[in-house]
Amino acid sequence: MQITGPLCRAARALVQWPRTQLATASGIAKPAIRAFETGDVNPGDEAKAALKLALETAGAVFLDEGDLGVGVRLRFTRKDVKQ
Repeated sequence: MQITGPLCRAARALVQWPRTQLATASGIAKPAIRAFETGDVNPGDEAKAALKLALETAGAVFLDEGDLGVGVRLRFTRKDVKQ
């Protein structure tokens, strides 16, 4: 599954990361992340893969389209994510 801007924003909120932290973890510039999350820019498959991997490492789990559609949830509890 490929990540979308809204899923990126939702995953970042779930793992409680500011864009700065995601930029550091993914190697993608903070303005590019903002533009992707707001739907202004498609950063390309390589950048989307880097963002997804960084968020998954932080505890986000991306859900494929099923009965309820695509989504994102936490793999860990909030306490685990803060550590």
